[in-house]
Parts: sequence; C-alpha cells; structure tokens
Amino acid sequence: MAFSRMFRLSELCSPRNALFKNCNYEFSPPKNIRTFRRGRSNNDQPKPNINSIETPFQDVSLGTSQLKPINLLKPLGFTIGFSAACFVGATIWEYETMRAHAKKMLKKPVRLFKRHAEDLHSKSNMFVREIKEKWESLTPGEKVFVPICALNVLVFGAWRIRSLQPFMLRYFCSNPGSKSVCLPMILSTFSHYSGFHLLANMYVLHSFSTGAVHSLGKEQFLGLYLGAGVISSFTSYVYKVVTKQPGLSLGASGAIMAILGYVCTQYPDTRLGIILVPLFTFSAGAAIKVIVGIDTAGVLMGWKFFDHAAHLGGAACGIIWALWGNQHIWAKREPILEYWHEFRGSIK
Repeated sequence: MAFSRMFRLSELCSPRNALFKNCNYEFSPPKNIRTFRRGRSNNDQPKPNINSIETPFQDVSLGTSQLKPINLLKPLGFTIGFSAACFVGATIWEYETMRAHAKKMLKKPVRLFKRHAEDLHSKSNMFVREIKEKWESLTPGEKVFVPICALNVLVFGAWRIRSLQPFMLRYFCSNPGSKSVCLPMILSTFSHYSGFHLLANMYVLHSFSTGAVHSLGKEQFLGLYLGAGVISSFTSYVYKVVTKQPGLSLGASGAIMAILGYVCTQYPDTRLGIILVPLFTFSAGAAIKVIVGIDTAGVLMGWKFFDHAAHLGGAACGIIWALWGNQHIWAKREPILEYWHEFRGSIK
C-alpha cells in the first residue's frame, strides 16, 4: 500500500512497556446536588469532593432530564463529521509532508550554497538549534506523543485554577445531559482531574505510541487517536442515555484504548508485561481480550469506577481499524490525494 510504514516487532514494545491500569473516570452525582449557576462569587465556587475519586465536585447539576434518545442525534452527527474530518485531515497532512520533503530535496543545492551565511548567525541561534537538535533526536512516535502529553498537562493545570472550573466543567467533561454536548466529546479526551489518572494514561500512550506510529504513520495515528476519542465519548453517551445514569466523564482512556486495540490486534504475538511485575509476560492478543472482557463486565454489571462504555468504544475503533479500516478506508484515500494535489498545483 502506498505511503505505508513498516517496522520490526522488536521495536514495537518491550515487556516493560505496558501498564494496563488505564482508566477513564465516570463521575456520578450524589443525591443532594445543587444547581451550578454562573453568578457565583469566588467564595461560592464548586467545592472539591476530597472523599471521592469518582467525582471532583459535589454540587454540579448534570441535567438528568435531558437523557433522551432524541438528544443523541446531535452528538451522532458531530461524531460522524469529526471522524470523517480526521480521516481527510490525516490524508492532507500526509500529502503536505511529502510535498514539503520534495521541495526540500529540490532546493537542497541552494541550501548548501547558503550554509556559510547561516553559520555567521549560529551563535545567536544556538539555543534554538539545541532545541531543534533535541527534537530531531526524538523518534517519530515521541514527536507525536510529546504534543499530546503537553496538552493534557496544560488542561490538568487549568483544573487547578478555581476561576476556570465552571468553564472546565462545561467543556472538558463529557455529559449527554449538558447544554454543550459536542465540543466536550473531544476536549474531554485531553482532560484529567487526577494526577494519577494523567500519569497512568500518558505512560500507556508513551509505551504504545512508538510502535503504533511506526505502523500507521504519524498522520494516520493522530487521525485514529482523535476520531476514536470522539467515538468513545459517543459510546459513553449512548450507555448513559440507555441506562438513565447521568455522569461526567473525562480522560484520554477511550482514545488510548483505540491505539492499544490496534497494536494488540495487528501484532497479537508481541510479548507485553506489567511494569511492577517485569518477569510476568503475556501476548498482546491475550491482553486485549482480557481488557475487553473486564470492560464488558463493567458495562453489564453497572460498575461506575471507570467509564467502561467509553473503553469499549475506543477498543472497538482500534480493533476494527486493524482488521478492516486500514485496508478498506485508508488504502483507498487516493481520490482525496489527487483532488488536493490538483488544488495545490505542481511544485515550483
């Protein structure tokens, strides 16, 4: 297949590069909730519920009256549109990467001729050059992981600013009963209230991003990650509406489960391990089966510690993409490439 990336299984992941304590918290309201209003003073901000890890706040209205199937139409349209945009955007990004590389190769003699002039300013640009050299030394997977991790850390910091908490609750927590249901579906995948939640998710993403990027390419990887994040949020919406159980959800677990599902399905014989038990290893194929089994049990039994429905939605995206999507969708993107090439014109 054109533009495909290949890699060695030995580079995919080592027995030490797996942590399956992946979690996407689902928050359930206590019985005596109070309505959250905009006109609060600084002394009347929502108070952290330090006695519970299920919900960061104890006085947030979740809009339980809005849990109706008809209200899923808008999130469904957003999910379809955003997922399609991720696919098209990844295709265009891949084309632009190849175009930039071609232009660089065509202008290489000129760049060699101007090297002496650039060296004259090397001292003033030394700091920039050091950063650039460090960035270039990263693997392709790390170059994708670092920006994603940075965004998650920034959002985690924003949760600590009390004046921003009303904004964070509305746009960085997904909830089918909220007035804002579309943007939170993607923004919540970059949102973590717990430090352990953030650390665990970023560790798992770092462990599998290198192998996944080698296999998919950075463009397809990011398209799958973002698209699966929205699809996992929609899966959570459907579960909450069907069971009439409102709750706030946030975390990157749904998107990360898609990467995990893809890697474990595409390379089922790869040996994985748990960081705290390095001597105990197991196959990737067995790992994804156990994870999916646990989340299925969580959905059927109504466990509320994690958002198991979001986990299943993300894992399904990764598994389906490995078995079908990569061959029947991504491999047939040539019409988009041809249209965009005509729009951009030839390289001058």
